[in-house]
Amino acid sequence: MWKQRIIQAIWILVGAGTIVLLVAAMQKKSDKFCSDVQIEITGATEHVFVDEKDIKEILKGKGSFTGVSMTRVDLRNIEEELEKDAWIKNAELFFDNKQVLQVKITEREPVARIFTVMGNSFYLDSSGKILPLSEKLTARVPVFTGFPFGKKLSAPDSALLKDVIGLSNYIYTDSFWNAQIAQIDIVNGNEFDMVPVIGNHIIRFGDVSDKEKKFKKLFSFYKNVSTRVGFDKYETINLKYDGQIVATKRGAIVPIADSASAIQQLQTSLEAMQAMTRDTVQTRSNVVQSGNNNRTAQQQRQPRAVMRRN
Repeated sequence: MWKQRIIQAIWILVGAGTIVLLVAAMQKKSDKFCSDVQIEITGATEHVFVDEKDIKEILKGKGSFTGVSMTRVDLRNIEEELEKDAWIKNAELFFDNKQVLQVKITEREPVARIFTVMGNSFYLDSSGKILPLSEKLTARVPVFTGFPFGKKLSAPDSALLKDVIGLSNYIYTDSFWNAQIAQIDIVNGNEFDMVPVIGNHIIRFGDVSDKEKKFKKLFSFYKNVSTRVGFDKYETINLKYDGQIVATKRGAIVPIADSASAIQQLQTSLEAMQAMTRDTVQTRSNVVQSGNNNRTAQQQRQPRAVMRRN
């Protein structure tokens, strides 16, 4: 019994000591005042839609902090006020051991710019957050047109937003495609047509399924075909078919298989045709020589005509 009383007494002393320490800490903190305010903004690598001036303007609405008792600063309330800005993803405020108010801001970074069928425009970040345009600058991100956006997002609209974000992220993070794709048009509900920077053609991309394979097919086409005949020879390049690319020339449809072997077969066929042409020329030359025995030996050794295949 006496052991239990000793344990209870110990716990009472511990509790009392904790309360005393807390009160002392609060009293000590109440004697400290904010010495300065430091602002740090992270999150955006290339676009700065929120700067230090903006943050100071919001903080100014909450009054002055320097020289104010630290206990009077409502950190949570200020964080909530900062996060009302659409471009601020997260705000954290705390006092460091030098009584400096640290303001840590995480900015949202746009990954796509959207133009709706109604003519409105806005940005999207990686989480699907709709961001307003800024008077400060324009973000260099993939541009999507023809988005069927009303006052509220429907379920199909939300699914389309996810497709847009996924496709835009892929293009934006690839230096080649980010430089080559100028615009993406939304067609047939959930399919995409792309307008390139180089080349007078339209890329029929289809939906976002197998987007990595489709971009690989398109790159192979550019590398093995377009570089030989030029980027303006084709009207459309269709990637929607599995295993092949259907490239529409001006006036004709030419299916081009998406494989190195098919390209090699095409090259082999051309070489065979060239060999047949050379054989035909040689045969005709021999026939002419045998029918003209009265010619000199020097004349017999020379064919009547020489055909060259440029």
